[in-house]
Amino acid sequence: MASWRRWTGGLLLAAAALPAVAAGQALAPTGRWSANTAGRASLPPMGWNSWNAFYTDVDEEKVLASAKSIVDSGLAAKGYRYVNIDDGWWLQRRQRDGRVLIRTATFPSARTADGATSFRPLTDRLHAMGLKAGIYTDIGRNSCGQAYTANGPNQPEGSMAEREIGLYDHVDGDIRAYFAEWGFDYIKVDGCGIRALGPDSKMVQGGRYRALGPIVDVDSLGRTDIAAVRGLYQQVADALKRHNPDGDYIFSVCLWGSADVRSWGRFIGGTSRTSEDITASWTRMLHNLDSTSRRALYGHPGSWNDPDMLFIGTGDFDKDHLTEARAHFSLWAMVNAPLLIGYDLRKAGPELMAILGNERIIALNQDPAGNQATLAFDSEDVQIYVKALADGTKAVAILNRRDKPFDATLTADHLKLRADADISLDDLWTGTRTSFRDERKFTLAAHQALVFRARGGRQLPNGLYLSELPGRVNPAVDGITVPENEPMIHRGILHWNSTRGGGERPRYAGWGGAQVDATPYGETLGIAGKRYATGLGVLANSRLEVRAGDAKRFTASVGVDDTARDRSHPVRFLVYGDGRLLARSKPMRFGEAAVPIAADVAGVKLVELVAEGKTGERFPDPVVWADAALVTQ
Repeated sequence: MASWRRWTGGLLLAAAALPAVAAGQALAPTGRWSANTAGRASLPPMGWNSWNAFYTDVDEEKVLASAKSIVDSGLAAKGYRYVNIDDGWWLQRRQRDGRVLIRTATFPSARTADGATSFRPLTDRLHAMGLKAGIYTDIGRNSCGQAYTANGPNQPEGSMAEREIGLYDHVDGDIRAYFAEWGFDYIKVDGCGIRALGPDSKMVQGGRYRALGPIVDVDSLGRTDIAAVRGLYQQVADALKRHNPDGDYIFSVCLWGSADVRSWGRFIGGTSRTSEDITASWTRMLHNLDSTSRRALYGHPGSWNDPDMLFIGTGDFDKDHLTEARAHFSLWAMVNAPLLIGYDLRKAGPELMAILGNERIIALNQDPAGNQATLAFDSEDVQIYVKALADGTKAVAILNRRDKPFDATLTADHLKLRADADISLDDLWTGTRTSFRDERKFTLAAHQALVFRARGGRQLPNGLYLSELPGRVNPAVDGITVPENEPMIHRGILHWNSTRGGGERPRYAGWGGAQVDATPYGETLGIAGKRYATGLGVLANSRLEVRAGDAKRFTASVGVDDTARDRSHPVRFLVYGDGRLLARSKPMRFGEAAVPIAADVAGVKLVELVAEGKTGERFPDPVVWADAALVTQ
């Protein structure tokens, strides 16, 4: 169609007649996907990391034995490719040229005639095995091992300056050495050096380390210099592009959910940590899961949410707790987390290897559509996760978070499938197939996760709702002007804190971020008293980027959400295609009924959805793109 008909009431103007719309710079359409695509993270990385197995007591023999186990067991053939050396590999920083030297007592193949040391023999060996190699560093002067396990093995040696082995003031030289010279393919960049070694640190006061910052205060967003932290990590991202012209690398941003990284990490890294370290505890697994589970719109191919490594094989996930181990693995697969084994594979029995090697579960994690599972049902007791897969089927995981059995009901609406048609369920752990219509009850054991691949008739037969496609929706601007900590995350105790202090308080910014099928604050979507089961909830003064794919039309109903607090300013909704204005609504006020908005997007690569309110608002009102969908026919 050359132009759109004018909707009754003048709610949608003909695209050809639309005048230019003034907007803040951040809301102006760019026609460009802004989330990270640099590197090789089009799928969540899979592999092994030394930390959870060995902490700083890592050496060449352990790394190569783990690599051999991955290959010999068949895990490599199933996608486990990255063998990542974490903290504990370095000896010191050489002062005459700033080069980081490898601890050759534990990595003997790194010895060189000139004493410079090199990991190239080790990375060449891993590459010859068909694997990839990863390395660890810190954005500050010192590492997490130095900050928190200073009396552990393999700590850097020498003078204070020689023990400063982090990236701070050495980004370009270190990245060049690690990638262009040593041949690594993956780097994890921690942040303890800008968190733990301020002037009040006992180790700083005792003369062990030089003070830096702190730039990050994990307990206070107000005392964190978010822009400075982001700038430091951006330096690394830029250096990785310079020294990896073929783009064969992954940048793992490890800021444990602090410094508002859950909002900006996706613009910089291939993966971005959303929480503090995981431990071998069921409640801490729930904590890490929750830090990711309501952030589906913030993880995409090329920029994945990372709730930390797998802890399968240890503690609550060992061979005597296989129900919990299967749940842990299933949930990490559903939320597109990196699948990085954190266990000494030399000790892994067949039961654990069967879990890690379940190809049906792995396929959910490695699905090319890249949609993180969304919460179709959310509570502290039971959750239901659903993700749309590339072949048109759905994956669904029903999680019993409780320590007692529980009866849960799965409905067709949870799956956005028709209730009047058969829905088949393939159990991805047992291989059995069942079917139902409308709804079905399941009895779950304590801590059990049932995982199925579902097939049925879609509720939207000629397209998909945007809430089914989080991997194609990026909240380039989510409307948040004052970062606030999210209160919805399970607060399991950190074992190193025990019950010291006042407790585990909310500490990860992102409250008020864009949501699937809910308002930015987790409530039911509603406009003028009408509730909506599907849609995108976001704050005013926001811009959502949508990869259109083969869609022909975009459709939605829009309005100010019933949970709005200010309510005094109108919001205008605008739809752009590849930077060109396609449609806009009239100014919408609180209490006004939703209005339809639609646009022809055939041939368009990027749709941008803008909700434009009053500029300068500290707490913009929530708005709704209800029933937002890409129609293919």
